[in-house]
Parts: sequence; C-alpha cells; structure tokens
Amino acid sequence: MLRIIIVDDHQLFRKGLQSLLEENQDYQMLPGLDSGEELIKALRNGLEPHIVLLDLTMPGMDGFEVLKIAKKEFPDIRFIAISMHDDGHYITKCARLGAYGYLLKNAEVDELQIAIEKVAQGKKYYNEEITDLMINNMSLQATQVKPLSQRETEVLRLVSEGKTTKEIANTLFVSTRTVETHRSNIMKKMDVQNTAELIRKALELKLLD
Repeated sequence: MLRIIIVDDHQLFRKGLQSLLEENQDYQMLPGLDSGEELIKALRNGLEPHIVLLDLTMPGMDGFEVLKIAKKEFPDIRFIAISMHDDGHYITKCARLGAYGYLLKNAEVDELQIAIEKVAQGKKYYNEEITDLMINNMSLQATQVKPLSQRETEVLRLVSEGKTTKEIANTLFVSTRTVETHRSNIMKKMDVQNTAELIRKALELKLLD
C-alpha cells in the first residue's frame, strides 16, 4: 500500500484532494501538512511516506527549498509538485531538484492517480503540456548570454548607435585597442560573427532599449 502525504497551505484544496484520493484502496493517506517546515520536521522525526504531493508556493519554506533538503536527506522519497503555475521555469527547477512529476492544480484526479502510479514505479511523470513548457524554458535559457559588464553594455549601446571604434574610444575616454577588446568579448559572449548579428541579437534579448 502506498503511503501518500499532501503538503499544501490551502486547507480547502488539501482536504478536498485528500478526500478524493482516500477512495483508492491502494493508498494509505497520511494526515496532510500545511508547510514545508512541518514536512521536513516530520521526516526527520521518522515519517516515511512513499510519495509527497507538494505545493510549491507556501509561506516560509517553499516547495523548492523542501526539494533541496529532501534531495540530500531523503533521496528515497518521491515528490510530485502540484502547482497553479504553468511556468516553464518552475517546472525546470523542480526537475533539476529531483521532483518525479509536476502537475497543475486543475489536473483531473484520474491524471493525478496515473502520475502517482508511474512515480511509485520509479518513473517520472510530466505530461505533454508540462513537457512542452519545460522544453521551451530550457531553449530560452540556452539562448541567454553571459552577463555583460557595465563597460561592455556601454560599448554595445554605442555600437548600436553606429559609432565608430574611434568615436566610442573618445566618448569613453579609453584607447581604440580597449574598445576593440570590449567589442570582441561582447561578440564571443553573444556568439555572433558581425555587427549586424550583434545588434539583432541584442534587440531580441532586450539588451538595448
């Protein structure tokens, strides 16, 4: 029998979900908790659920912090994040912190039970919609560039205004060689080959007003 616990600070949601899952004879529903702190304390005191249904946005210790701690201290417990946020960043972060699944709070109970069964078998559960959001987020992260320094940002702005290397050097009171070094570093960080590509990518990433 699967021991399951729900951790969510919204009592109405927690009790409603608890009631629905209690109808499944294969589940032993442990008393729900309303904070991350309570869960970690209970786990350290010997509570041993197989699966934790975890809200992410709780006051105090949020779900991400719970996942971080659990990954180190309780690696055998499997977490399914249940959130109202259809945000690729949230999903990717949960996956990296070791969550076995991610479901939105408007998911059907049938889907939740499918997720629980998969996770109980040691498999991950991310449905098609959630997977797409995660992939889109990872793709977006891949296009991000290393942060530009303040001076590099100034050089980028002046390049976008059509200033020559000499004009930029005079404006910033530096040598032309220093300007060329900054320009070269910017091009490397942004993975571009020429000024036109540089300006286009800078606009796409909103590095220029």
